Amino acid sequence: MGGDDHRCEWRERAEKLEVELAAAHATIAELKGQLAQLQDVVEKLQRHVFGQRSEKMPPVAEELRRKGVTSSDREAALAKRRENAEKKRALPAREIPHRIPDEKRVCPRCGRSVFKPLGPGKTTTIYEHIPATFERQLHVQEVARCQCGQTILTADGPPKVFEKAGYGPGFLAHLVVSKCCDSIPLTRLAKQYRRTGIPLNRSTLIDLFHRTAAETKPLWNRLAALVPTLAIAQADETTMRVLAKHKTRTGYIWTFLGRDADDKEIIAYQFSPTRSGETPVRVLGDSKGKCVVDAFSGYNKVTTPEGRLRCGCIAHVRRKFFDALPKAQDAARTALDFILEIYKVEAEARQRGIARTEEHLALRRERSRPAMDAFHAWLEAEKPKHLPKGPMGEAIRYALNQWQTLVAFLDDPRLPVDNNASEAALRGAALGRKNFLFVGHDKAGENLAGLYSLVATCEANGVNPTAYLTNVLVRLQTHPASRIDELLPHHWRPSSPDSS
Repeated sequence: MGGDDHRCEWRERAEKLEVELAAAHATIAELKGQLAQLQDVVEKLQRHVFGQRSEKMPPVAEELRRKGVTSSDREAALAKRRENAEKKRALPAREIPHRIPDEKRVCPRCGRSVFKPLGPGKTTTIYEHIPATFERQLHVQEVARCQCGQTILTADGPPKVFEKAGYGPGFLAHLVVSKCCDSIPLTRLAKQYRRTGIPLNRSTLIDLFHRTAAETKPLWNRLAALVPTLAIAQADETTMRVLAKHKTRTGYIWTFLGRDADDKEIIAYQFSPTRSGETPVRVLGDSKGKCVVDAFSGYNKVTTPEGRLRCGCIAHVRRKFFDALPKAQDAARTALDFILEIYKVEAEARQRGIARTEEHLALRRERSRPAMDAFHAWLEAEKPKHLPKGPMGEAIRYALNQWQTLVAFLDDPRLPVDNNASEAALRGAALGRKNFLFVGHDKAGENLAGLYSLVATCEANGVNPTAYLTNVLVRLQTHPASRIDELLPHHWRPSSPDSS
């Protein structure tokens, strides 16, 4: 009996040890995954802060040039043409004649001093900086009295953006564009103004900035109201610090953009004190269509079977595999090569001038679909070879989890393969965040987002934002509310304020 009891006791101990060993192995595996995650985070931070340019993810265009898919000569020629067109459009030319001095008008051969012009002359182009000029205008209004002595008339004064405004529309436009387009902090801008002779301080500029936002609110509200009408909307968000008592808190700037029925670009920004899904719901509502976003759950309430079809971003997938290169170079490089095949098709469509057409769709179905199918099969086969929480395992899981959204572009030539346009639209906000650090309060964040909407939509449609704001700030005072769309950046035509 005693021997049997000992055997049972040892058996129980052995079974218990087996369970503990299995649990220890599971813990070790989990810790290995967590360690791989932490190492990946540290390596990303090191590359971001200290890495050489070669260690950072190259743009797709650069990879396509290296592969010989796109021609650097062709792109350089296009860039040169764009540069020349911009110069012709933006810079007026001033002709400065240079005469031959009289003392040099003597022929060394015949001794005569009679010279005839040879054609229009030799032209040399020089670009020179002329310091910006502000002027203090003294508007003198005529006052006249009738000979009968009963009637006195006073001439109309200058147009004003708001009552008792001491600054003209051009000045306010320059202020807004300096902050929203050039990301210049108002403290720095006040110093620049003082150097030109305008005695302004930061608090006055803040008041003028927000008053301008209030005057243009009907315009940027209307841009936001047009977003639900877009068949394809792209969206993204980034942080914006908000001043709070003794510290700052985190707010968010969101961007929503797309092309309208006339193929004009609309970009609308929204400020929100949180990152909740309330902002996409407030902007997009229950509108139908498609929505290009990343995997963030905040967009779940608008990407539903009854709402918008969710479309993914292959650039996010590319970024995750690039981050996995140090730990799984061969596998990550294979994934990046699959993704590059998709971008090759997009580059060819642009080169052939068929982007967003049925020919583009046919090209995607002929070449992109087989590439995506092969990529998916490779992901499934590769998945068991990597730690689930390691950088490569996470990249694979992300791609597979988002797969249905990633292949949406194969059925619609208007859909982009990535959400880079939204990310690019937020770069100005990110640069502003770096330069002026925070906004003073939520209302200030809302005003900043609204003015971002106007200047970004101007730039997206080739409209000079300074000229636009200078014009519409006055026209808004008398323009009919029922025709507000005429003053939106993508519909705007420069005209005199009283032509409305």
